[in-house]
Amino acid sequence: MSASSSGRGKGRDQDRAVDGLRRSSRPGPRVTVGEGAIKARPQAPRDAGPGEVRIVGGVWKRSKLPVPASPGLRPTPDRVRETLFNWLGQDLAGWRVLDAFAGSGALGFEAASRGAAQVTLIERDGALASALRANLKRLDKDGSVPMTIENADALTWMKRAAPGSIDLVFLDPPFAQDLFLPALKAAAPLLSPQGLIYLESPEVIEAPEALGLSVWKEGRAGAVHYRLLRRSG
Repeated sequence: MSASSSGRGKGRDQDRAVDGLRRSSRPGPRVTVGEGAIKARPQAPRDAGPGEVRIVGGVWKRSKLPVPASPGLRPTPDRVRETLFNWLGQDLAGWRVLDAFAGSGALGFEAASRGAAQVTLIERDGALASALRANLKRLDKDGSVPMTIENADALTWMKRAAPGSIDLVFLDPPFAQDLFLPALKAAAPLLSPQGLIYLESPEVIEAPEALGLSVWKEGRAGAVHYRLLRRSG
């Protein structure tokens, strides 16, 4: 190869190298987070079986309550129940308790576990009510626990119950149904003179003055607000 042809070859090689460098330095298309990422292969869903809640105190401490899947069901978290029963005291001997929107039954079973004299669970959903009865049968092997489970509408049941017959009412209605004020109005007449209402909601709910309730304790856990109200006077 002649010197001239060799020089031309080197020149072409240098031109290609410079052109490649220019192309590599050009900005590429703008990519936002998530675009163009390699997607993980979808995992086959695991069969987790029914959900469950754990009793956090009393004679049934650490016992698990299986709970069937149900739209809108949202059991009260463990740490909220721990706080609530620290407020109430661990011994509920002699207390008459109503769990008006029982759902998983976590609140009502906690009260029974701590020795409440009478616990009534109201649940409108038939499948959930059946699960509550099955859990009671499994835990209360000799049938000595004073607990009643009714498949009924909570508001209707409370409107028919005897005034002054309950010491503690748990109100944790489905958040999407906006039953907080109707539930408070139905529950307030049921309270004994020093009775208490526990209310769980996605935002702070103020009880109307006419109900004669005042806030005793309150807290928040994530998106859940909870209050313990007591009868004034």
